[in-house]
Amino acid sequence: MTSAETAIREAFATQARSCADRGSPFTGLLCKVLERSLDRSTEVGRRLLDWSGRPDARGDSVPLRLAGGLHALVRQGRLPRLAAMYPPNPTPEAGTLGAALAGALSDADADLLPWLDRPPQTNEPMRSAPLMAGLLVIAAETGGLPFALHELGASAGLILMLDRYEHQLGAVTAGTLGSSVKICPAWEGGLPPAGVPAHVWRRQGCDLDPLDVANPADRERLLAYVWPDQADRLARVEAAIDVAANDPPRLDRAEAAAWTEAVLDPGAAEEGVARVLMHAVALQYAPEKTAARIAAHAARVGAAATTEAPFAWLRFEADPAYGERASLRLTRWPSGGERVLGLGDTHGEKLRWLG
Repeated sequence: MTSAETAIREAFATQARSCADRGSPFTGLLCKVLERSLDRSTEVGRRLLDWSGRPDARGDSVPLRLAGGLHALVRQGRLPRLAAMYPPNPTPEAGTLGAALAGALSDADADLLPWLDRPPQTNEPMRSAPLMAGLLVIAAETGGLPFALHELGASAGLILMLDRYEHQLGAVTAGTLGSSVKICPAWEGGLPPAGVPAHVWRRQGCDLDPLDVANPADRERLLAYVWPDQADRLARVEAAIDVAANDPPRLDRAEAAAWTEAVLDPGAAEEGVARVLMHAVALQYAPEKTAARIAAHAARVGAAATTEAPFAWLRFEADPAYGERASLRLTRWPSGGERVLGLGDTHGEKLRWLG
């Protein structure tokens, strides 16, 4: 077995455990079966087993590329034998699923190859929960100034629409009451400020490959990466897509650091508006030099901020300082102080407020 083959099988095994731990036993089983059964009888198999980059979640996320492609074809009705194994059908035995997967890889070899060319692209609306909590802090501390939001790694812009969702953050309700998108993470600890709404005046974001919520193919691409046995997540993403499609945010195709430097001009602050640079589970995939450029430019913009035209950097990212958890960090200018407001899982489903 080559080192590349060993690495790819380990990546599938690790992803299998992660999916099972994150409440997707079917995707866990799918990855486990693929880890054991991948061979070189198809072009997909050969390409995977000879993968030249880092195949795991800290690299190219290869298992999720293939899982997304298979889910997409199942949703299209392309693989009826495999579809019979997918939720809401009963979870199959590993051997039965393995036989169906072997047939799917053979039958849809050419259709699956393009899915290996692009990284997984999720846009989980639950990740808006920590960001909304952070915006409530900023709103309370700036006297309720309207926000101009700038999101890095915005994908299809679903998180940029966070004020259009109904958030239940412990005992605090925020956003749009009665929205079709309900964001209700498991909550621990204290509460974010209540009473001052987070009013979004302008929103824009960037992504290396932004998705268009008005494009049926892009919509299906987003849904394909949601694990098929998590019906609540599928329904929430579909509802969020519908909300965004009614008033799509501006999304630019751009590299994160270059975009930040271009759109956040230190000398172009607007009095009466709080500019916010935000991102959720995005920069952990970026090169270190990109993150460093963004941090340096945020400091430049912050140095020019005033009480009447404040600036904040709000981010929810995997944080090695807290083990497997993500931290919600806020740096707000003109004070310039940084705080860790909360901790949670990277899907935003569980949050512990530190305030």
